[in-house]
This record gives sequence, structure tokens and C-alpha cells, in this order.
Amino acid sequence: MKGLLKNNYYAVLSNMKVFSIIMLLLGVFVVVMDHKIPSLIVSSYMLLGMVGFSLISIAGLRRGSTDKWSRVKLTMPVKRFAVVRSHFLSLLLWLFVGMVFAGIGAALSTILHGYSFRRNTDVFMLFVAGILISLLMGAIFFPLFYLDGEKRSGVYIILSLLCAIKISSFTNILLPVSMNTMQIILAGISILVCALFVFTLSCLLTVCIFRKKEY
Repeated sequence: MKGLLKNNYYAVLSNMKVFSIIMLLLGVFVVVMDHKIPSLIVSSYMLLGMVGFSLISIAGLRRGSTDKWSRVKLTMPVKRFAVVRSHFLSLLLWLFVGMVFAGIGAALSTILHGYSFRRNTDVFMLFVAGILISLLMGAIFFPLFYLDGEKRSGVYIILSLLCAIKISSFTNILLPVSMNTMQIILAGISILVCALFVFTLSCLLTVCIFRKKEY
């Protein structure tokens, strides 16, 4: 498993370095500048961090999954379940990195400029939205990738991202505006639990697809 995670790490390392630099520069802009609409700037930065790192992690699967390498993986002394699980775990790890960037940016902005959101739960729900989009994006993409291969993976990345954003937006619309703080927190936790459940089911489905795959 460690070897597979390292392979996934090196497959995205160069892109992650570039994106990290971009996030640092944007973070300086978000924290230092006094914006007219700070809540929009901060929320955009937070979502970009969480979804961006997750998206690059998913896109890295294309780089590390050529037909030749896919055949080699099948001859390695690891189970196909471990191969699939490594991709799902890699997504979770990079999502955590994105959450760290988002959290630091939001915290520093609040310290320097004050709390810019309307409700106390808005930052929490931004984390919920970012995690939801990232998990659903992976849950949609991985089965499609292992089912159809690398040829249309670019299309599947865009499709999974758009579907995840659409589902997240629809979920937000369903939440009543009149909810109090405790109700919002419970709703957010419920959304995260459902997202993790779908993510886990997607992992099991991807394993089943990969086990039947022949090269």
C-alpha cells in the first residue's frame, strides 16, 4: 500500500507544487487585501483549495495508469483492492491538504479583517460543500475510469466535477433558510456522512470493476 501511495504521490507532485504556489499567492491576496465583498473572496478561495487539490489528485490517475503500467500493476504482489483503495486514499489525503489551505486562509482573513460571513455556520458549510464536491467527484470518476479506461478520462473528469457541483448546489437549495445553528450543523454532518457512504460504495464498485478488467 505504501508503494502504491508513493506512486500516486509522485504522479501528481509537479502539478501539486505549482498549484500550492498559486494557492499561497492567492492566499496572500485574500488575507492582505481589504475587499468590498470579503465573504465571496474567502469562500471562493476555500472551495478552490479543497476542490482544486482533489481534482489534481484525480487527474493524476491518468498519468499513472497507461496501458503498460496497468498491466504491470496486475502482476505486482498486491491485490486489486489495494490498487483501487490507494487512489481513494490519495484523494482523501489531498483533500485534507486543501482543507488546511482553506482553514488557514479563512482564519487569517478573520483575524485581520473580522468575520465577513452572515451566519456563524457559513464557514462550516463551506467546508461541507468543498468536501461534498470532492468526494462525489471521486465517487463518480473512479468507476467510470476503471470501466472505460484512459481514453475518455478527460471527459469523465469534467463530467464528474460538474455533476458533483450540481448535486452540491441542489443539496444547498433543499436546506430551509429558517434553520437555526444546531439544525444547520446537524444537516452538514448528515451530508458528510452520506457523502462518505457514497464514496465508500464507489470504492467497492470500482474494485468489482477492476477485478473483472483484463488487459
